[in-house]
Amino acid sequence: MSVERFQTAPDYDISRLIKGGWHLAGGHGDVDRAQAIKDMAVFVEKGITTFDCADHYTGVEEMIGDFRKSHPSLAPLVQVHTKFVPDYEKLGNVTRDYVESIIDRSIRRLKVERLDVVQYYWWDPDGKPGFVDTGLILRDLQAAGKITRIGVSNFSTRQLKMLVDAGVPIATNQPQYSPVDRRPESQLIPYCQDQGIVQLCYGTLSGGFFSADWLGKSEPFEPFPNRSLTKYKLIIEDFGGWALFQELLQAMKNIGDKHGVTIALVALRWILDQPNVGAAIVGATSARHVDENLKVFSFALDTDDNRMLDAVLARRQGPEGDCYDLERDKEGRHGRIMRYNQNALEKPAAS
Repeated sequence: MSVERFQTAPDYDISRLIKGGWHLAGGHGDVDRAQAIKDMAVFVEKGITTFDCADHYTGVEEMIGDFRKSHPSLAPLVQVHTKFVPDYEKLGNVTRDYVESIIDRSIRRLKVERLDVVQYYWWDPDGKPGFVDTGLILRDLQAAGKITRIGVSNFSTRQLKMLVDAGVPIATNQPQYSPVDRRPESQLIPYCQDQGIVQLCYGTLSGGFFSADWLGKSEPFEPFPNRSLTKYKLIIEDFGGWALFQELLQAMKNIGDKHGVTIALVALRWILDQPNVGAAIVGATSARHVDENLKVFSFALDTDDNRMLDAVLARRQGPEGDCYDLERDKEGRHGRIMRYNQNALEKPAAS
């Protein structure tokens, strides 16, 4: 089955499903490192050639680097999107040397000459100064040949505009976007369309809640077995609660049955059909669902399907605000579960 691709720039295209790396960084069960590297080869051979990772996803950049080294015939086919996320405790004191050291570390870990895409985030753009100046340092490192393209993740529209207005060349944006979290639609996506900035979406499967496993089940509560369920259960509560989410799952089940696909694939197809969306990131700790996920390219949502979904989605209550506003509130229910200093927890990279 052919994997759809998206041209984010005249000289750069990606698979429209991106293999996410967060689930390999801990908090989602044990990870067999050797098997995870073998699984990366399976994804690439199937046509999912774009990987998402981050400087603070513990051990994941190194895994991708080891995959590249052990599979030299596949490595040239791969596009790697990593992130630059200064620790919260560093904000207000981020120097050029610090930025360059993190970028150099990612280059070493990934075993590349330059980074394909660096997606930038700053935990507190309004409270801690320096996020625009740091974006300009990334621009300098791009000019120096260490970064090919600069992206962002989780900035609000206003904050993204400040970066763009300062002259930081933004190619992609990675927002949390799904049928239950449509915050990007009000301001961010229209602005990005005007600027030619492509959306690479995460959270589309709501941490696994978009599954028949949850249809007809009583509302779950903490503690959850992994961090994703903890995070996205909060989004479902803001969306309108468990009863409304059950109606959405049932609508997706009806649509999926019609096309012979799962609820998860209906959610993925929905996001891929939204304006300005280049790709969806799907987290995976193994390759066991890769063939199933490829079926997203085998069907299309028709007018009746979208009408059925819209009837439920029109009654959503939230989440409110611009992108990631809720998560940036460290004292709020979304912000309290975040880990703000992941780089500080890592061992020094080997030379």
